[in-house]
Amino acid sequence: MFARLATFESDPAGIDDAIEMVRREVAGDTPPGLEGAKMMMLVDRATGKGIGLTLFDSKDAMRRGDEALNAMSPGGTERRTSVEFFEVPVQTVTAEHVA
Repeated sequence: MFARLATFESDPAGIDDAIEMVRREVAGDTPPGLEGAKMMMLVDRATGKGIGLTLFDSKDAMRRGDEALNAMSPGGTERRTSVEFFEVPVQTVTAEHVA
């Protein structure tokens, strides 16, 4: 398993707008390049910092997913500050635990 970790900054007063924008983007059909990916959004409401964690089954899937995610605009509510890539050698969270 592989992970793409993107860090974002938002105005804390607009964090709910950022959350709703992401919810709209992931609702419905899976965008091309993100098939099979598992996504999580983490936010610190006090600072406006957010983390987008996307998990992929393979390095190639992560490459395709990165291209797809880079093509998406973070919108006017947030600014992407970094993107990092990791191998996930240990995991205990399964699809049943992630909603």
